[in-house]
Amino acid sequence: MAASLAVALMAGFTGLSLLRGASSVPTLQRKLLVSMAAICLGGGIWSMHFVAMLGMRLPIAFYYDALVTLISALVAILIVGLALLILHFGERSRARIVLAGGIVGAGIPAMHYIGMSGMQICQPVYASWGIVLSLVTSIALSVGAVSLAYSRRGPRNILLGTVGFGLAVFAVHFAAMWGTGFVALDVTETYMTWMTNEVLAFGVTLTVFVISGAFLLTGVGFARPVEPPMAGEEETAPPVAPLTDSPPSEDPDPVIADGLHVRVPYEKNGRTHFLDPTEIAAVRAEGHYTMLYVGDEKLFCPWSITETGNRLPQEVFLRTHRSYLVNRRFVTGFERRKDSGVCFFDGTASLPKVPVSRSRLSEVREILGI
Repeated sequence: MAASLAVALMAGFTGLSLLRGASSVPTLQRKLLVSMAAICLGGGIWSMHFVAMLGMRLPIAFYYDALVTLISALVAILIVGLALLILHFGERSRARIVLAGGIVGAGIPAMHYIGMSGMQICQPVYASWGIVLSLVTSIALSVGAVSLAYSRRGPRNILLGTVGFGLAVFAVHFAAMWGTGFVALDVTETYMTWMTNEVLAFGVTLTVFVISGAFLLTGVGFARPVEPPMAGEEETAPPVAPLTDSPPSEDPDPVIADGLHVRVPYEKNGRTHFLDPTEIAAVRAEGHYTMLYVGDEKLFCPWSITETGNRLPQEVFLRTHRSYLVNRRFVTGFERRKDSGVCFFDGTASLPKVPVSRSRLSEVREILGI
């Protein structure tokens, strides 16, 4: 039981940590991160269940159907993957967070009961109240875990989400087992598709080893700040100076003071080119580099978002989000969305809109004159 809880916690931490900052990376890379996290979280649900089952003792021998056991693992991974797709593709909202948590909450007992149906020689018998209890417990704890992990994407929230996920998987298993009885079957044949506990233990041990290794790898850099963060994460970077009529300081930064004359580098076809800042509609952080949005093109820039913000003229470029800088002259529309907002760019096909984070909302509205 103790080992099963540890597996659930490690899987939860690994999956949630992998996705930290995923909403700000390119689509292909984000799909890869979501797939890896789904394998970790779904594999963690499966591993927790069968680690706990290895600790169960019955007065008769029992085995598992290999195909059903495999299906139970795949179902867990696919259901968790669906929830992560909802969270990381599309504008994240409270409704999406609750929906994703509900999907995970339904997937945990689904994996449990599919896995239990693979038992041979000994047939599980379920009490209806046990099924209801496990389902309600799973949905409530899963929604809570996802809400904790995705309300803000800082280390504290990931740790709280990890605890919530681990407790959800752990509690659902034992709530379901509380309402489960077993009946011995009169079986005279032994089929080749059956797995003994020894074979299952080998597979579970291998899976747990992979999860533990991934847990160690993600834990190494967990405390290091991630740039850029996921949409909605509270910003801690210094705000961009608002547009004012106050005179410059006695010893201004020459790069910023003469920002309109800075030429912005970008790389294309193996060559470095340069742009005038007035041609750039917006800048988006991409890891330690940035993407420049110019008309219908997205151009790779070797500067980080911090360096770009320092070099570009601050009287023209606004910091709408920790991951975005926008050229106010290209903004053609603004929409308020609860405690955040969106800037629109009708003439920039490569970037039709840019998010405005909660902490930047009042400043952006003031500079735009709304």
